[in-house]
Amino acid sequence: MTINQRRLSVCFVVVLFLGFAWIGRVQASGPLQESAPDSECLACHSRPDLTYEFPSGEIWSLYVDQDSFHASIHGQEELTCTDCHTDITDYPHPPLKANSPRFYALEQYQTCQECHQEVYEKSLDSIHAREIASGNWDAAVCTDCHDPHATQSPNQPRTAIPLTCSKCHSGIYNEYLDSVHGQALVDQNNADVPTCIDCHGVHNQEDPRTTEFRLNSPNLCADCHADEALMSKYDISTHVFDTYVADFHGTTVTLFERQSPDQPTNKPVCYDCHGVHNMKSHDDPAAQVSHERLLQTCQKCHPDATENFSATWLGHYEPDINKYPMVYFVDLFYKIFIPAVLGFMAVYVVSDVASNFIRRVFGRNKRGAA
Repeated sequence: MTINQRRLSVCFVVVLFLGFAWIGRVQASGPLQESAPDSECLACHSRPDLTYEFPSGEIWSLYVDQDSFHASIHGQEELTCTDCHTDITDYPHPPLKANSPRFYALEQYQTCQECHQEVYEKSLDSIHAREIASGNWDAAVCTDCHDPHATQSPNQPRTAIPLTCSKCHSGIYNEYLDSVHGQALVDQNNADVPTCIDCHGVHNQEDPRTTEFRLNSPNLCADCHADEALMSKYDISTHVFDTYVADFHGTTVTLFERQSPDQPTNKPVCYDCHGVHNMKSHDDPAAQVSHERLLQTCQKCHPDATENFSATWLGHYEPDINKYPMVYFVDLFYKIFIPAVLGFMAVYVVSDVASNFIRRVFGRNKRGAA
């Protein structure tokens, strides 16, 4: 081989090497495929040690568990990474605008509306959205409750609902766990008991501190406690709501709810006596309405109340012959006596009017004949 041939061979190898290097660089720094398969993303994001440091100094894990994602609703629906991460079009990725993980989450959750428009619009009326609008960046957004890489069907399992809320409301969660509702849900996996969303809503949570929420709260309790089919399973009377509405407490609250929903009232609603998240069974000594603590509960509104005051409280029972017989017979007497008196007065008035009418008619006839 001549010297010229050797030089040509060396030049060819160098050019070939540079060509491959240039192609590799174009592929590495150029745009990703229009619908890049997840495998391209997971080539890096399946590494547990992959992290990102924000300008705030916070370290964020970029690891995605492939098995969890494929088992999630998004994975089953065959969503790709770029369906949600629409800003990722190149590699290396462009720098993030957010300076902390929280602000990145506040930016990223906006993409949820692309698939969940109706739910997203509902969430804009929630207390969470209003808190964010007022500058509370820690208020929950979609991705705080629904892990986008591992989200499951709602209520699966049902015990996950209060657990999700506990990420922000841990104190309330602990109270709920110790309540008659929480114990039935967690210990017995009872699907009939209410969770957080049954009282507060799912995506359009109201502010429980408002007067409107307070006045409407008995209706929330009635959703379960006035349900004959549901309550019969646990031998619980459905008269609890009817008797509340019928007494002076419930009558006043109902009137305010209908006429002036924004006007506060000092009359108690269900949770004033039974507790908010820590309600117990009425026969539990720790319950606020137990025999041992009833007077203390009454004294929150009636500071001068004595034991006789609380002893006369019938609870949410309709009096009968076996329970409170004296009250039953007095009630029965008035149910008969009052209609009888009104009926007698009606007959008396009608007969008096008729008698006067007859006198006038016959009186005119007699004067005419004379």
